[in-house]
Amino acid sequence: MALIVQKFGGTSVGDINRILAVAQRVIQEKNQGNQVVVVVSAMSGETNRLIKLAHQIAHPPDGHAERMAYSREMDMLLSTGERTTTALLAIALQAQNTASCSFTGRQVGIITDETHMNARINKITAERLKEALDKGIVPVVAGFQGINRASDVTTLGRGGSDLTAVALAAVLAADRCDIYTDVDGVYTADPNIVPTARKLTKISYEEMLEMASLGSKVLQHRSVQFAMKYQVPVCVRSSFTNNGGTLVTKEDAEMEHEVVSGVTCDKNQAKLTLVGVPDRPGIAAKIFSAIAEEKIVIDMIIQNIGQNGLTDLSFTLPTENAEHAQRALLNLTSETGVEEIKLTKNIAKVSIVGGGMRSHYGTAAKMFTTLASEGINIIMISTSEIKISCVVDAKYAELAVQVLHEAFDLGNLPTGGS
Repeated sequence: MALIVQKFGGTSVGDINRILAVAQRVIQEKNQGNQVVVVVSAMSGETNRLIKLAHQIAHPPDGHAERMAYSREMDMLLSTGERTTTALLAIALQAQNTASCSFTGRQVGIITDETHMNARINKITAERLKEALDKGIVPVVAGFQGINRASDVTTLGRGGSDLTAVALAAVLAADRCDIYTDVDGVYTADPNIVPTARKLTKISYEEMLEMASLGSKVLQHRSVQFAMKYQVPVCVRSSFTNNGGTLVTKEDAEMEHEVVSGVTCDKNQAKLTLVGVPDRPGIAAKIFSAIAEEKIVIDMIIQNIGQNGLTDLSFTLPTENAEHAQRALLNLTSETGVEEIKLTKNIAKVSIVGGGMRSHYGTAAKMFTTLASEGINIIMISTSEIKISCVVDAKYAELAVQVLHEAFDLGNLPTGGS
């Protein structure tokens, strides 16, 4: 007997017929003699609908205290989407003679920090889940949510149901965590952009983590971090077909044979440039401390060589946080002496990822030459052992993905490895 955690995304539970189809998948897994824990997202479009309702009343305020209060209510609101799906799936299972019980994040003991709308998991007790499994009951858990020390509802950020599933799999020592979505695995690029993109049979945690953080929407990047830390085997599968999926697992020798495993694109990018920054110790600390206080995550950072005691400092961040960050920094201009803060939108981050980069030379040169041959200017560059990212004008993003995919011959990549 194996213990399997199954997670179903919004499109997989998009309407009643889809929920009934999910119930059948759960029953099939249980009939194979396995214990099953199910985690579900809100029905497709439901979270956006709830956000729209809130915005019809009021948008997030600028003041820190007011924004925190608003975020608390948003968590209470948004958590209802998953609760609805959870109850409906439990009812569907019961109607098909399968013992089932729905649970909220609170009821399964998911304890988070105090950050509303993007909380981090501190611990999970999972006692009620264990009791249900011992009784032969299929627990259906509301993804994306938990509670903080004050017993307030918190949510785990976009894609947080993936994190719920992987975290529960880790705590329960599950044999596997299956993430069911509307695609049948992890591809070398977005098939909507590159028709020749190939599905990978398996990919390493490290490669998947880079791809998830760089724009691939198959898995939430925090869920991959959790899986890597606790060595949870994760299989990405489609709830619409019976095709085999992509196994996300620890790296092996076969995986490292390919220099590049995939190309990703993230159009949700903006750049802030601080012009005329005093080139002295402590200024950068003040700037990025102000950003950190607003709980905004930044990505690439570039500082020019100082001249005449001044320098320019640029960094990228998610588009939805750009104006908020700009306002926070404007309050520092008189204190730091920064001359101007420029906001640039309509940019994108295009990246190549591959474990084989560690042992191969010339990868960066090939990437830059390929982009240059298409007249695509590189605005910023960031690298790690297994990825290279370039910021380009958004209008060239899809072209960049296509030519890089071709340049690294990813359309012919054997599907048995990454």
